[in-house]
Amino acid sequence: MAEVILLAYTPEPERSVACAAKLCYSASSINDLKNGLTEDKAASFINMLSEIGHESPIEHASFTFGIEGVSRSLLAQITRHRIASYSVQSQRYVKAEDFEYVLPPEIEEIPEAKEIFLNAMAQDRENYARLADILQKKHTEKLVAQGMNEQAAAKKAEKIAIEDARFVLPNACTTKMVVTMNARSLHNFFAHRCCNRAQWEIREVAEKMLALVREVAPALFAYAGPPCLRGACPEGKMSCGKAAEIRKKYGVNDR
Repeated sequence: MAEVILLAYTPEPERSVACAAKLCYSASSINDLKNGLTEDKAASFINMLSEIGHESPIEHASFTFGIEGVSRSLLAQITRHRIASYSVQSQRYVKAEDFEYVLPPEIEEIPEAKEIFLNAMAQDRENYARLADILQKKHTEKLVAQGMNEQAAAKKAEKIAIEDARFVLPNACTTKMVVTMNARSLHNFFAHRCCNRAQWEIREVAEKMLALVREVAPALFAYAGPPCLRGACPEGKMSCGKAAEIRKKYGVNDR
């Protein structure tokens, strides 16, 4: 199961956004921006920005997450969100001989499918280990022939070997990452990935991320989530048709 942790965020994120908004709409000097900016007034500024569609001030707040227990398949999806920073555990430098993997719930529910999947993971582990050993032996011999001592050669050869052995690793193989996004990018991310039509794994991660930022910046993310929380579903004929159910899940009627 995916684990998501909020590692860091802009201090007083809502106040920082409100300062930026206040500058846009008042004659306040930079030194006076924080004067009288209470929590309620900061929330009021943020609500105003939401109502008029002025999104740029919310870029001044950023949030950094630690994510692990997710698949390489998820990695391919999340990095499509380009206005963000990513640091990902490398398969070039970290050996994955006994790699962990994500078992999709739909496969787990069917004994026959689960057996096939688990056998495939076991085979991939074996193939990876065998390839790494074969390649390491080759590179060790080459480095020793070039004059390197055997211990140092074996250590360097392992790094070279796993660079190519990783090509047999499956999408199910787990990874871990640190991700930083500003609040505007997060709103876009939540709109796409909290949607009922999003792939189940990234939706789970997005929902956990949203819950975490709402704890520290409730006004800033009060209306974050799938687009159907704020109006008609934009998916057209591809809609899941469950807008009322989704609104209830997010408690939108309580706002």
